[in-house]
This record gives sequence, structure tokens and C-alpha cells, in this order.
Amino acid sequence: MTPRLWAACALGVLVVALIAYAAVVIPWHRPPAPRADQLDALRALPGDQVRRAKAFHAELRPGSYAALAVGLIGALVLGLTPLGARLVSLAGRPFGDHWIAQAVLGGLLVVLVVELLTLPFAAWRHTVVVRYGISTQTWGGWAVDLAKSYAVGAVIGGLALLGFYTVTRLAPRWWWAFGAAGAAALVVLLSFVLPVLVEPIFNKFTPMAQGPLRTELMSLAARDGVPVRDVLVADASRRTRAVNAYVSGFGPTRRIVVYDTMLTEATPAEVVSVTAHELGHAKRGDVLVGTIIGALGAAAAVIALYLLGSLGWLLRLAGTESMGEPRTIALLLALVTLAGLVGGPAQALVSRRIEARADAHALDLTGDAATFEAMQRRLGTVNLSDPDPPTWEYLMYASHPSTVERMAAARAYARGER
Repeated sequence: MTPRLWAACALGVLVVALIAYAAVVIPWHRPPAPRADQLDALRALPGDQVRRAKAFHAELRPGSYAALAVGLIGALVLGLTPLGARLVSLAGRPFGDHWIAQAVLGGLLVVLVVELLTLPFAAWRHTVVVRYGISTQTWGGWAVDLAKSYAVGAVIGGLALLGFYTVTRLAPRWWWAFGAAGAAALVVLLSFVLPVLVEPIFNKFTPMAQGPLRTELMSLAARDGVPVRDVLVADASRRTRAVNAYVSGFGPTRRIVVYDTMLTEATPAEVVSVTAHELGHAKRGDVLVGTIIGALGAAAAVIALYLLGSLGWLLRLAGTESMGEPRTIALLLALVTLAGLVGGPAQALVSRRIEARADAHALDLTGDAATFEAMQRRLGTVNLSDPDPPTWEYLMYASHPSTVERMAAARAYARGER
């Protein structure tokens, strides 16, 4: 068989494996959260808080969708016209048009252009979250965190582009196979490395002081059969008033992380409840599940890009001749952006199902539905979550069940419904 036929077969196998794996590991059935209970929960929330949350999201919405539209249009203009290829060539020109300069510097330049197009919307969002009291960052702190984020993305992206185009040069007929394997390996590597190396760039972590809460959290993890190394407190208050906690890392690096804002805004019982939810993710291996799905998806995407290289009209639009040359970076970005937009609702659905299972785990582990409901009310109030978002927005973007959904799930659990 030809390499293209092999690639088509490999893509088919990966897609079938991805669907089969997702069908088995994703909890498609979610715990009951009757709509009647949701409406009762909504009525129980203070009206002024609901109105404030609704107003907050109404102010964010225009800028968020404008940023999405501008980013998409920018990626399409760069990728589906020769402009992107010219930018890559421009980046490589001072270095004698060397392919490494084109691949790394050209790729970063293309991404930077799109980021700069959406930067005003990010700044506008910052003004809104500061005005509503969610963010505590000054413009200086915001700019520093933004620069850190760009720097981390540049390092990871530059290495990925260098590896990808090295493979396309060394194996011009079979780069799809090596590239798919490399993309899958990169997803797995980042899942293990990012929590350990990247999180400290943005937050300072200190061990939680010895006391009843730390003892309770460690005991909760032990009772759940999820070994953790430590309980850490993140200095989230330097940038936000939002409350959160999570379990990070694998094996010997696993630890419970609690925002310092959580310790000041929530009761100890509520901290235990939200930690029980996060332990549910660890116990079910949700990060590993997401990593495997991401690895399969990344491998399939590389092969799909290779097969799209047979579409001469697409390459002519981009002003390039092959998917394997660095001047096609902008086209790759445009295709990935489109795929992310199309696949977003499916990703959101999967995330909501996984989060709902973690909610059920927290209820089973603590047996305290009242505190779970109080904790969800607290999260929604402090974080200014829309307690009952519009259906279309919920289906398109919501990665978690809504506040009233989670409160309704607690009430159903209290009645013995599973």
C-alpha cells in the first residue's frame, strides 16, 4: 500500500479506538438533578446575587465572543491566504531562510499575530473582572502573568514545531506516522510535567499548617484510597478572589492544593467537600483518561493534516506546496482552530459528565448533602458563576454542571436518588 493509504487506515483505527475508549470510560449517565429542584435552588439563591452574576456574564459575553470571532478570522486569513506563508518566510530571512528559523520563529510569529489581535479583548475582560471584584491584580501583575503565559507557550510550541518539521524533513513520505507518535507522546509528557514545572511559575505553594483541617483532608484522602504527598496552599489571592481547590500530580507528586481564598471565604466543612470532589477525579483517573483521549486525538489530527495535504486547492490558497514545509504553519493553525471550534461542544459534554461523576463521588465520600449544596452556593456566589446559564451557551461551552444543577443533585442525593 502507498503511504497515503496506510495513513487513511491508521486514521480510521485511531478514530475507532478513540470512540470506543470514550464510550467505555466516560460516564454518559449522570446522577439525577431534576429540573424542579434546579428551579427551587435558583429561587433559594439571593436575588441580588443572581442579578449581579447575570450582569457580570452579560458584560463579559460581547468581548468573549468578539475575541473568538477575531481570533478565528485572523487564523483563517493567515492560513487560507499566502499571508501566513509570507510571515514564516519573513521570520526565516535573517537566517538565510533556514528551515529551523522558519519552523520555530515563523511559527511563533504567526501565533503572536493572532494573540495580538485578541489582546485588546483580554485587556477589556480584565477591566470587567476587576470592576466586579473577581480579580485583585494590578495591570502590572496582569501583564507579568500574560508574559509568563506567552513564554511558556513559546517554549512548548517552539519545541513541538522543531520536532514536527525535523520529522517531515527526515521522513518526507512517512512523517505522518512518526509525527502522530510524537504528538501522542508530547500530550502524555505534558500531562506529567506541567503540574510539577509550570504551576510554580504562576503561583507560590506553601504547605498547609498543621491543624484540624489538614488532618481531615489527609484522612479523607486515605479513606478514599488516594495517596497524597502533602496539602499545599496556593497564593491565589494575589490575583483573584475566586475560590477553588484541586488535586495535582501523579503518584509521588500528587498533592491537594487549596486556594488561600478558599480558606478565608469558605468553612472548613466546605473545603472538605470540594476536596472530596477533586479526590473523585484522582480516584477515577480522570486526568489519565483525558491524557489518553488527548493523545489519541493528537495522533489522529497529525494524520488528518497529512491527508489534507492531498487537497491541492487548499495548499494553493495558503501559497504553499506541501503540509510538511514550515511555510504551511499558518494553514495548520487555521485547521486546528476550526477543529477546536467544531469539537468544543463535544469536549464540554464529556467534561460535564466527568465533573458530575466527581460530584457524586464527593457526596458518597462525605455523606453530607447539605454541606455540598452550601459549598456549591459559595462557589457560585464568590466566583460570580451564572447559576442557570442560557441553554445554548451551556451546551456549547460549559465544562461543569451549573450551580443549580449541582445543588439539585445534592437534594436528589439527600432523598436517596442515585
